[in-house]
Amino acid sequence: MAQPPSDPAGIWTLQDENSSVATGSGLKDKYYVNGLRLNWTSPTDTLPASLSNFGNWLWGPGRSRYSIELSQSMYTPANNQIVPPDPRDRPYAGVLTATASLLHDTDSSRSILGLQAGVVGPDALAKQMQNGFHSLIGYGPSRGWKYQIHDEPVADLLAEKIWRVPLVRGGLQMDALPEVAGGAGNLRVYGLAGSVFRIGQGLDSDYGVARVNPGLSGSDVYVPTRNLVWYFFAGADGQAVAHDITIDGNTFQSSASATREPFVGELEIGFAVILGRARVSYTQVIQTEEIKGQHGGPHQFGSLALSLRY
Repeated sequence: MAQPPSDPAGIWTLQDENSSVATGSGLKDKYYVNGLRLNWTSPTDTLPASLSNFGNWLWGPGRSRYSIELSQSMYTPANNQIVPPDPRDRPYAGVLTATASLLHDTDSSRSILGLQAGVVGPDALAKQMQNGFHSLIGYGPSRGWKYQIHDEPVADLLAEKIWRVPLVRGGLQMDALPEVAGGAGNLRVYGLAGSVFRIGQGLDSDYGVARVNPGLSGSDVYVPTRNLVWYFFAGADGQAVAHDITIDGNTFQSSASATREPFVGELEIGFAVILGRARVSYTQVIQTEEIKGQHGGPHQFGSLALSLRY
């Protein structure tokens, strides 16, 4: 298995996913309202030898990096103006986590192993973030945050594997990015499988765009192989969900909850451009119902990410 060349650049990424960005949704917050994350990924060959050797032992010869991420996600019911909220709808919930990950690349695959830890509940500051932003733009607050899921520490072990399969080579390229992923802990227990298909130029520069976990994500790493890299993409995944604290409620105490759908599907479409040191991407996601009786059918949200090599 070939080993890609070393890369001396670190990468910063700022990303926001929001249901109000979704085409045709207007300023309407519901369900998965917002996901915000800041990530730093190291250059290659900066890991302690023990971790680098562990990556080679686990996935074969390749180049390893590590990443550190801070993220916040928030969820509300469909009607965020009634108090108390509809007890059958998705509960209010905020999640604040930090994630440390080991990334390992060969010339045709990327493997990621991560540990995520943080808190769900008022200490995640989702109420302050959402209603504070609404106040800035002159939009009314969500009124039911008093009833959100209670504070609870959360921790998950995350794993992901992506393959890059060239389909058409030459001036205009096409490839497929099949992926499997999963997580286990008191935040979520799930498995994911799916694939992204891309058309453009310079597809060997990355493994697709990043997404806030969970979802099809090529991660934040990119190494431009030409002056201008661009591509359009479309993908789909299925998720088997055995536990989600933001729907099932707190583990050790009574809290708001809803009846979770055990299987969730996603369709996505978008584009990415790498110019110089920067990568910009936008993804539109259509997601099937996560709870029984979800209002309005499939949920939509947009995902915008900006990364910078330095």
